[in-house]
Amino acid sequence: MTRRMLQMAYASLLALTFVGPVPAIAAGMGTADAFHLLGRTGFTPPPDEILQYAALSREAAVDQLLARVNTRPVTAYPASVIDAAGRPQTQLNEAERRDFVADQRFRTYDLRAWWLGEMLQTPSPLTERMTLFWHNHFVSSEQKVRLVSLMRDQNQLFRENAVGNFGNLLHAASKDPAMVIYLDAATNRKERPNENFAREVMELFTLGEGHYSEQDIKEAARAFTGWSIDRRNGSFIYRPGLHDDGEKSIFGKTGNFDGDDVLNLLLARKETSEFLVAKLWREFVSPQPDRAEVERIATILRDRQYEMKPALRALFLSKAFWDADNRAALVKSPTELVVGSLRALQISVPDPSPFIRTLKVLGQELFAPPNVKGWPGNDAWINASTLLERKQFLDRLARAEEFGSAAQPQARRMGMNGPPERASAPVADDQVIRQRSAFVMEKTEALRQRTQVALRDIRLEPQSWNQSLARSGLDMRNALLATAPVAQASMDAQPGLRAVLLDAAYQVK
Repeated sequence: MTRRMLQMAYASLLALTFVGPVPAIAAGMGTADAFHLLGRTGFTPPPDEILQYAALSREAAVDQLLARVNTRPVTAYPASVIDAAGRPQTQLNEAERRDFVADQRFRTYDLRAWWLGEMLQTPSPLTERMTLFWHNHFVSSEQKVRLVSLMRDQNQLFRENAVGNFGNLLHAASKDPAMVIYLDAATNRKERPNENFAREVMELFTLGEGHYSEQDIKEAARAFTGWSIDRRNGSFIYRPGLHDDGEKSIFGKTGNFDGDDVLNLLLARKETSEFLVAKLWREFVSPQPDRAEVERIATILRDRQYEMKPALRALFLSKAFWDADNRAALVKSPTELVVGSLRALQISVPDPSPFIRTLKVLGQELFAPPNVKGWPGNDAWINASTLLERKQFLDRLARAEEFGSAAQPQARRMGMNGPPERASAPVADDQVIRQRSAFVMEKTEALRQRTQVALRDIRLEPQSWNQSLARSGLDMRNALLATAPVAQASMDAQPGLRAVLLDAAYQVK
């Protein structure tokens, strides 16, 4: 199927409006609105949660979501992530260096599994959606950072500031050690300025393209000199001897600016608030931001000194957010598809390891965005290959769910995400595998066995899902689809779970 055909198919899908029967709610926004709000701001919700929010007004529901945001995770880090070693201080030979890099990759695998588990367990899906949003805004990757402890700490930084103050987050993320390494800030010195961070902080973090000059980048790079990493403990450190303390001219202003001064200059530009709101719009509302609405919400953001909650509240209560034309207008990311399916169907997943490869195959490997611009999102998630992989994942999930415990052996054989023997692929790069070191082989075998155990412990029990569905009074389609099923003509009055999950409408939100 060509990309053009896929686009045409989804254009037809998005033109539909869901008109299926929904239970009446005495006072509140109703189940359709509740499903839309929860699916857009979190992951596909289970029926009981839909019913709970359906009794609230839109305003009360949004306020409750924002009030319940966490700043700390609810699941404990695995020991391998807590005890992760920092950058080695001793001189290593080539084999030892390879083993150290490989060890960090395996530990990052544990970090990925932990984050998936946090998404599955969190009582505040909005927290993890915003953590993921910032991960794709202030981009860095373990493939370059190569220290799991730094990626872990950055992830927690995003969670602590999930709906906090953007100005504070901008300053903290700019000095975050993972960011300093990823954008080469530590090599930015007064004798030899490196413009990487100065360019990306303007283009991708604040202003957007077209709102700065090359001279602004050069002058800002001078201001950021001296920002570095303490190699003894991996923390941020300012080295005044490497800082250019001369006068700089940035955005028409002249002064002896340092890095923090430049960030404050960026926050003072209205383009920064508009750029951020437009990106939030594409994340939560529709692919094409409404210019007037973006300016209105950006004004709220600036007037509240970049506090995110008032801006998000305005966004979630905007007319456009609830407009029928904007429902089912966004494609679920791989993370939303996998986590949302598991949450909605109330599947017990003690160890999310088997789904790490699923995400990679679908195009979203956590802690490893494709480049500094991050994942482009929306229709970029869908192509001939990933659409097939999405359907295969949902087919395996639905078949096991339909037949309950009897399907457990089949689910294990199929691996839910591919044969267990392939599970080592995401965690060790080709160069390390080719070396066939005893260390890597031992880790790979341990991971294979862990994946098998994890698959055995996944509980695919339809009873709890069916009971929740019955309590809610929802039709299965209303509980899982944001729009009318594409295959509605061939779907019987009471379709099976597999038919609903495999319908193209399940791919959108």
